[in-house]
Amino acid sequence: MVTVAAAPLPSKRRPGDGSASPAPGQRPRQPKRTKRERNMGEGSTDEVLRYDIQSLLSSSSSLPDSSLANDLPEPFSEIQVDIVDVSSTGDGLGLRSPDERHVYVVPFTVPGDKANIRVIRHFPHDHHSVADLVAVATPSPLRDDSRIRCRYFARCGGCQFQMLDYAQQLRLKRRVLVKAYRNFANLPTDLVPDVAETIPSPLQYGYRTKLTPHFDGPPSSASRRQPKRRDQPGPSFEACPDIGFMLKGRRSVLDIEDCPIATDVVRRGMTRERERMRRDFSQYRRGATILLRESTRRCPNDGPDTAPTNDPDTDTYAVHVQGDGFVDVKTCETDSKATSTEYVGDHIFTNPAGSFFQNNNAILPVFTSYIRDRILPLPPPVSSSDLQQYYLIDAYSGSGLFTITLASLFAHSTGIDVAADSIASARRNAALNGLAPDRCRFIAADAAHLFREVDYPPDRTVVVLDPPRKGCDADFLAQLARFAPRRVLYVSCNVHTQARDVGSLVRGHPGGAAYRLKSLVGFDFFPQTGHVEGVAILDRHDGDDKDHLDGDGSKKDGVDSNGDDQQKPT
Repeated sequence: MVTVAAAPLPSKRRPGDGSASPAPGQRPRQPKRTKRERNMGEGSTDEVLRYDIQSLLSSSSSLPDSSLANDLPEPFSEIQVDIVDVSSTGDGLGLRSPDERHVYVVPFTVPGDKANIRVIRHFPHDHHSVADLVAVATPSPLRDDSRIRCRYFARCGGCQFQMLDYAQQLRLKRRVLVKAYRNFANLPTDLVPDVAETIPSPLQYGYRTKLTPHFDGPPSSASRRQPKRRDQPGPSFEACPDIGFMLKGRRSVLDIEDCPIATDVVRRGMTRERERMRRDFSQYRRGATILLRESTRRCPNDGPDTAPTNDPDTDTYAVHVQGDGFVDVKTCETDSKATSTEYVGDHIFTNPAGSFFQNNNAILPVFTSYIRDRILPLPPPVSSSDLQQYYLIDAYSGSGLFTITLASLFAHSTGIDVAADSIASARRNAALNGLAPDRCRFIAADAAHLFREVDYPPDRTVVVLDPPRKGCDADFLAQLARFAPRRVLYVSCNVHTQARDVGSLVRGHPGGAAYRLKSLVGFDFFPQTGHVEGVAILDRHDGDDKDHLDGDGSKKDGVDSNGDDQQKPT
């Protein structure tokens, strides 16, 4: 039996846990819907889980029975379940018996596990309960706990899949994409191409170039209801606080000394910052987040920059990586306003250390090469005479990753981002990479107003989208459809909102173009976790007919490539 260190129990006084029994002669009272349920957003983790639960329950001839709410186990009791599926959230889905119509969501489990769990909270409306894993009574053939490299696994909420073979992780992530387009694209299945095999990360551990461990503030000895005077100092720490990441399913910090998915220099930086906190904890009066960001200085072999600096911190914690004719000297930056430097192939990018940049540098050359090879709407092979006859719009451009790595293929490129600081970084990066303003420019503006700023011919324009997790808003998608670029390449860290937006483009907008979804693939930016980065390529549909859609553009009933019925959650 594989045992798991149990997390501290939350309070038993939870709203909506379905544990109250009705008085004799009274109908069972339906629990109130929680704020979480009322605010469930499209493409949110909660909605994704709801789809997966309904799909699991609909695979049986029996339907969920809300009257079963009163037969559920008491909160904080222990039961045994069989794990029969994995949600796109990365958590296992278990049943007490094959004919039960209630699902238990259990982290750190895989299909085939027989798991002892502690029930934490019921959601009767959604036919599921959340639980903690207590022990794996009988391991699945998919599970091999000797693969686990982190002693905090099954407590820290960061990783879900360390017990799985990497090839199995990639298969699960492909399935996440398949389900995302089935559930959120609202398209007939024949308009969604087969999802390609997930492209692996060159590194499965030691890949994260940024970590942000944190600690909570000191406990207050005074009542929270008692107002604090302005001149009254806050409570201080009596000992060094726990520093790390969130305990899975709890609002408390798990003390973590090391994280094996981080790069070597970030792990060294974590050790250094923990040592500093042990010395300086008494200076803090509140919680804080610690930035750990890898920065690279590329130096010629035997150059003066590779020699010791006489700075004990730098010399002790720096990592030297030998390249082809150069040495990369890697350090860990902790000042969010300092400049960090990264190389993607031969391209150099500088950013404020606290700003966003992709956290898996190892996969970026593979990722950007894939996009370069497919960005032009031309059949291969592409000749040199074909290059620089098209224009690029990079929406949500950040510090210029796509604009800069793709610029040599286009006559002119425009990057746009709402954050002025990101645009300033992008302009510096363009200059560092030898790109003059007559080849590319960057504009600080809301993406919704992008098409007012460009006069590219739509027939020769490609648009790259890389929005935040919430995806694109409806106004932007309508503007994009009216502009009607020849090709759209959509990159997303949330494949569910990506599927929603892609479906909107394929169905079309009044007065605008409709698109055909050409290809779908996932990239594994975050091995050992349930996350997958999606890349969708769409070409403008220039035909007059729209027989591929119902008259109102709505989804037809169908079966996806995995043979699962399509259903909306109720």
